[in-house]
Amino acid sequence: MSFSPSPRPPRGPRRRSLLASAAGAALLVGCTGGSGSDDPGTGTSAADRVRARAARDSEALAEQYAAVIAAHPGLAERLGPLREEVVRHAEAFGGVRAASPPASPSVSARAAGPAARDSGAVPADEKGALALLADAERKLADRRAEALLDVPGESARLLASVAAAGAAHVFLLTEGDG
Repeated sequence: MSFSPSPRPPRGPRRRSLLASAAGAALLVGCTGGSGSDDPGTGTSAADRVRARAARDSEALAEQYAAVIAAHPGLAERLGPLREEVVRHAEAFGGVRAASPPASPSVSARAAGPAARDSGAVPADEKGALALLADAERKLADRRAEALLDVPGESARLLASVAAAGAAHVFLLTEGDG
């Protein structure tokens, strides 16, 4: 008995290989909160400001994930690992660990960060909610890539690693929307 190939060819790297690549990049870069190779006098204060903003941005994104998970519990299995990775990014930048996702959409609407509040609320349909998260991840990854020019050493490597992970999240969030 022979197996026929899938009617739809794969559109890109498989989810498992993307996650493994992101994890490997984080290990190679050293996804830590330490300031290891940032030299004093070479923009450490700029690096500190960029890291603080990156931590706040990751915390707000984690809150946005929590709001979507609360509004669409059926997405929890798909979004939970991505949210946890975003929480780890916030911690790597020096942020505090975000709480678990709220249990109800009304709580999540109050707890959602500025990005979620500015866009109104979590879209009522799952596809729209995923698009909201993908857009937030894309914008944040782009902003972090631009910030690479402003920071030295370890901070730049950490930003690059987290920006790459954000780009992988965009792919995972939009996978299957064809």
